[in-house]
Amino acid sequence: MKKIALLLVAFFAFSISNSQVLDPVKWKTKFEKVTETQYNLIMTATIDSGWHLYSQYTPDGGAIPLSFAFSPSINSYELDAKTKESPYKKQFNDVFGVDEFYFEKQATFTQKVQIKNKNGADIKVEVDYQVCKEVCINLNKSFQFKIPALPSTVVLPENKDTISVDTNSVISPKTTSVTASASKQKAPEKEEKKGLWTIFFLAFIGGFAALLTPCVFPMIPMTVSFFTKQSKTKAQGKRNAIFYGFSIIFIYVVLGLAVTSIFGADALNALSTNVWFNVLFFILLVVFAISFLGAFEIMLPNSWANKVDKQADRGGFVGIIFMALALAIVSFSCTGPIVGTLLVQAASSGGVAPIIGMLGFSSALALPFMLFAMFPGWLQSLPKSGGWLNTVKVSLGFLELALAFKFLSNADLVLQLHYFERETFLAIWIAIFGIWGIYLLGKITLPHDSPLTHISVGRMLLALVVLSFTIYMIPGLWGAPLKLISAFPPPQTYSESPQGIGFSSNETTDNYPEGAELGPNNLIIFTDYEKGLAFAKKVNKPVLLDFTGHACVNCRKMENNVWSDEQVLKILKNEVVLISLFADDKRPLPANEQFVSKTTGSKIETIGDKWTDFMITKYNTNTQPLYVLVDLNGANLNTEIPTASYNPDVLFYANWLKKGIANFSK
Repeated sequence: MKKIALLLVAFFAFSISNSQVLDPVKWKTKFEKVTETQYNLIMTATIDSGWHLYSQYTPDGGAIPLSFAFSPSINSYELDAKTKESPYKKQFNDVFGVDEFYFEKQATFTQKVQIKNKNGADIKVEVDYQVCKEVCINLNKSFQFKIPALPSTVVLPENKDTISVDTNSVISPKTTSVTASASKQKAPEKEEKKGLWTIFFLAFIGGFAALLTPCVFPMIPMTVSFFTKQSKTKAQGKRNAIFYGFSIIFIYVVLGLAVTSIFGADALNALSTNVWFNVLFFILLVVFAISFLGAFEIMLPNSWANKVDKQADRGGFVGIIFMALALAIVSFSCTGPIVGTLLVQAASSGGVAPIIGMLGFSSALALPFMLFAMFPGWLQSLPKSGGWLNTVKVSLGFLELALAFKFLSNADLVLQLHYFERETFLAIWIAIFGIWGIYLLGKITLPHDSPLTHISVGRMLLALVVLSFTIYMIPGLWGAPLKLISAFPPPQTYSESPQGIGFSSNETTDNYPEGAELGPNNLIIFTDYEKGLAFAKKVNKPVLLDFTGHACVNCRKMENNVWSDEQVLKILKNEVVLISLFADDKRPLPANEQFVSKTTGSKIETIGDKWTDFMITKYNTNTQPLYVLVDLNGANLNTEIPTASYNPDVLFYANWLKKGIANFSK
């Protein structure tokens, strides 16, 4: 029954999603008068539920950014600065290996214009954009703003001989590899909440790790004993210890609040996607890591601790707050690098993430002080301080060092320097985790390590995990996908050997059929329909039309997760001719090949427009990915399910291919 239900779900997913031409973005336009000669052109996009529209600030390497092209003007108007947009959301896309900037539900774009002619202006603008859900659509809209004649009393600014409007004036500057994608099917609100919960959880783990360092762990029994012995009653001791714990939380949350207030929630997004801040974050984390490894200690001035300690002697709740502050200062050499790392990571998410991060960290740090004060008998179960605390600290140093290179990778990706490609990143991680594993086995000692006569079972098990992870990464040097860590290294395309195992950069296309090239999973593909069909007739094989896009997330997911499966890959290599038609190909068609679509009435000017019009005319859809099995006359081979869309079910996709091929053979 489960298999039948799965097949039914897959059937409806394949058939319903491709049954119509979709337009999930509705636009409204208006203009507002600012001054006698200045107007705001306002374009508001209402986005259907579940769909994402990409920001104009999305650089190369991912989805297609929204762009505006204003009609050229002579002595009519000029644009005043760039088109402003409403706040966008941000999310990491592990397929493209970059962040995503996108809108959901609604987005507003405002362009200020300066009128240069008393007769007003007729302003035309074309908007190109991509919108995605389970599938992606590339759309184009044209708007016209008719600005009325100006009052005769208005004095216009001095005209230049020629005032031109740059048709690419609002294509944004590149920031850290950011791309918007709507491949996720969950509601953005849930995604945002999930992201904050993830930050809280990771920060909580960071706080727990800070507890197990030489600067903090010995403080637990000392502090708890102080409250239980110095208080007049047990109840008072418990109350003071609980207040002490909440004071710790308060101090760190204030730190997170300060970071957010100083930089601003939106500015944190900009910082996290800026090349030079990524380089700065890399340097900071390397310094933190070296400190944890034992080269030096990062400490706040002793005078700070002395002044705070004097205030702690005041007693009462005020004294307890200063005791908590003294703990934060004294333990800074161990907690500082962790707090700094958490703030750097939280800044990458922007918004209230630094506050949430510090709440999670401080909660883990404060909880033991409160619990052991409430249940003093538990202190007997605490392990004794010893060399294992420094082992924890050194292990954190290795983790910080590995994380640092993610920020250096981000900067290299943005600048497209190719100094820090996928293989280089993985080689560094293999070295870091390999040395960490050897350290855990006791084969390497670092400053502050105690003499080691044997290793504990826990330490040996951790060494096995670290070394297993190291071995797991090694095949990645030769193109293995490494799905467990796909969010960290650069994408496969940003490497010395983008095609992976078995592909030589010296290979040529001399032996390929005319018009063919190497595609995903080392498949031979055609990107021209006529040439692909001609070859299919020559070898007498059915054609698999793959309507795809360079910036289509779910197209890449199908290629990485479905096409790569052995049974599917065998079919694609041997039993069909694969024609991949890119609906987002912006290269212009030759002038003699441009035409007006009989279906939509729009002018077809680019290669992508041509294949999109082909989809709409032939298959009544404009979404990618779209898969169609056809015979040598272009007729569908699958009668029950004519076309296939995004569906990660390998078995269903393989069966769909087999049924179509079987019909070709009849």
